[in-house]
Amino acid sequence: MQKIHPLHKASCHCGAVVLALSLPQGLVRLRRCNCSMCRRRGAIVASVPLADLKILEGEDKLSLYRFNTRTAKHFFCSVCGIYTHHQRRSEPGEYAFNVACLEGVDPYELGEIPLLDGVNHPSDRQTE
Repeated sequence: MQKIHPLHKASCHCGAVVLALSLPQGLVRLRRCNCSMCRRRGAIVASVPLADLKILEGEDKLSLYRFNTRTAKHFFCSVCGIYTHHQRRSEPGEYAFNVACLEGVDPYELGEIPLLDGVNHPSDRQTE
């Protein structure tokens, strides 16, 4: 029998976009990133497999932004502008999600968060 994990709800600021996340291990691999995009938005993220994030409401309100290698897909609410999640460049089988969008989570109570070096991302290195 497959074990069912409770879903956690996340939403943008205005509530137009609502996500359901399966987090059987809780918040794992919390991180910030210093790439040009993440540095500007300042979000703390965690990751889940693609199948563990479902859009419950507002798929039509999500806007997509891609830059640089155009591999990562960054989603944000077109109404309030809040970044909700992105399909990762380094792990395309995962979504990273904005931890601050999770109901009941205060990102200021999470303590020190590791920094991922997105400025020197392995996908940006020239191969010979």
